[in-house]
Amino acid sequence: MTARSTPSTRPARRPVLHEAPEACDRLFEDYQAVEEEYYKRTKIFPIMHTVVIRREVYEKHPWVAQSLYKAFVCAQREAYEDLYETAALKFMLPWLIRHAEDTRDLMGKEFWPYGLAPNVHVLNTFLRYSFEQGLAKRLLTAQDLFVPESLEAFKI
Repeated sequence: MTARSTPSTRPARRPVLHEAPEACDRLFEDYQAVEEEYYKRTKIFPIMHTVVIRREVYEKHPWVAQSLYKAFVCAQREAYEDLYETAALKFMLPWLIRHAEDTRDLMGKEFWPYGLAPNVHVLNTFLRYSFEQGLAKRLLTAQDLFVPESLEAFKI
């Protein structure tokens, strides 16, 4: 974006603009309060990232789906633990622990949930909007987005 946006076209988050950061504004001045209110009302906080596997890799090695999921869950667990490490903060934010506690109080201890079950509501809402707005040719369900192997867990 090179020119100041109008309120109807501003992104919700400020993108990284090294050349002209003053050329972009947030959609909402007090975005955290707006996002918290929306979450309280809808229990939706937009999913930030997804993980995909190339079809040819999945077809040759279907076990990769579950292994990749488990690896991300382990990494997430470590990241959550790091948020509460007081001996040496992982990020240079003076009130990091308080911010993590406030977020946990509002959204639960896993505020970035992984997998199908904790994301069904958000995904089904997104998929419904996508269909209603003509972006998808048919209405999908959240389960349609996950390969069966990513939904199974076994202990041996």
